[in-house]
Amino acid sequence: MLPPPSFWPLRLARESDVPALEALIPLSVRGLQKHCYSQAQMDAALGPVFGVDRQLIRDGTYFVAEQGDEIIGCGGWSRRRSHYGGDSGRPGEDSLLDPQRDPARVRAFFVHPAWARRGIGRSIMAACEEAIFRAGFRNVEIVATLAGEPLYATFGYRVVERYEIPMTGGLTLPVVRMTRLI
Repeated sequence: MLPPPSFWPLRLARESDVPALEALIPLSVRGLQKHCYSQAQMDAALGPVFGVDRQLIRDGTYFVAEQGDEIIGCGGWSRRRSHYGGDSGRPGEDSLLDPQRDPARVRAFFVHPAWARRGIGRSIMAACEEAIFRAGFRNVEIVATLAGEPLYATFGYRVVERYEIPMTGGLTLPVVRMTRLI
């Protein structure tokens, strides 16, 4: 039996999940971002922008949703400086943010296209916000994809800025910086 659409049990990601996450992320990007970005943009973004961030896993701030033995969704938050990007897009470990001064970051949400629109992203977002609040942060910032913007808006995030991330080959990726007090 499937969980109700508004709730999915989650667990923290483990290093052993990396191969499954590496398989899920391109499926999610190519299946759910295709109405917002070109094939060339998605290809250029996979890795440096859309990729596994082991730092989130090591920090214990990255959640996964499963159906049986398959990871069907993932996402997390960070107490570090980076707004986005996988391991390949960052040379080393990020410095920590100050919860009294800096906003936490919501990052790296991906859902398998066959499981989209079933409450997985909402469940992960709720878990992130609860953990962010417990960690002492009161402000949150997201660099959202165009496809992700509607989900975050339902949580009360507001658009602060629209800009483009430069990528290889002269390509750019339009994104939306959003923020919210929690």
